[in-house]
Amino acid sequence: MHFALSQGTSIVAKRYVMHSTAFAKSSATLLRGLVLVAACLFLADSARADDAKSIAGFRKAIIALGPDIDPAEAELVSVTAHTTARRLQKEWQVAPFALYQNFLIHIGKRQKGFCFDWAYGIGGALKELRLKTLVLHWGASHPGTRLEHNCIVVTARGQPFREGYLIDGWRAAGRLLWWPVKKDEYSWDEDPTETAWLQDHGPSKGSRTAQPRKTSAPGDGGAVVDTHAPAQPAAGSLE
Repeated sequence: MHFALSQGTSIVAKRYVMHSTAFAKSSATLLRGLVLVAACLFLADSARADDAKSIAGFRKAIIALGPDIDPAEAELVSVTAHTTARRLQKEWQVAPFALYQNFLIHIGKRQKGFCFDWAYGIGGALKELRLKTLVLHWGASHPGTRLEHNCIVVTARGQPFREGYLIDGWRAAGRLLWWPVKKDEYSWDEDPTETAWLQDHGPSKGSRTAQPRKTSAPGDGGAVVDTHAPAQPAAGSLE
């Protein structure tokens, strides 16, 4: 009788230990999940805080381009550029590093995210603003080579291209970068055909009615792909 009770007690004890261990493991998994969620929320809040600061700074910089700049247009350009970059970052499932995103596109794991994709996406949203005191331009660095890079440039009306601010969504993988064209590490020239598209004076040479564009993003190891850039995207058309 005593042996039976001891055996039963042992079985109960083993079951208790097993349940306790399982509970501990599930609790640890839950805790790790909660920590991960908290970290993601913290990073999202940090990104939003950084964007808010960047939006305010870019607005101020645009207004300083000239005495005739409409502050409301400067606000629109800054907010639209930043929010469009974040939207495309999410839609295109952009990797944390631009060059890795290029690699994923080349192997078929992603569809968009080259520098010219960003320029078309952000430029398409900005051109829909129908700006009166500001002018949009297309910047090209090392055009036609494996180092080619594209961006949007905003200037005051009548202001030279090199006096404006570049708008680049590619380099920081969706976190918008902006600063004076003449202070950038890249040497920029204006692409008149793409600028005409931005200013509604002509079709983009990357449009679906044009020939396929043979291009590569900067630093992608020289891999060249034949592709069509999006046809004159309108604001919200990429959502």
